Amino acid sequence: MDKKYYALKLIPNRPSFAQDMTDEERAVMHQHVAYWKALMDKGKVVVFGPVLDPKEVYGLGVIEAESDDEVKTFIAKDPAIKINTYEFYPMRAIVKS
Repeated sequence: MDKKYYALKLIPNRPSFAQDMTDEERAVMHQHVAYWKALMDKGKVVVFGPVLDPKEVYGLGVIEAESDDEVKTFIAKDPAIKINTYEFYPMRAIVKS
């Protein structure tokens, strides 16, 4: 089976989220980072992190998954889904070294 890759965009619940998150939100985001790092350690995540877009900081990740359903499961288990939303898109090809 060919590997399938997806781009994920984590969209904050407000434009100023990265600058003014509450202590509770910050705790959730620490859990979010630990969650995706564990998946990275299992080889499911190629890269992830914040994008410092001047209009609005958002999260971006590239992951490997067998199907859209697996992507949806990854997202559903992410602690950040309680306070943010996701978009995801399949990628036609990916080049890795």
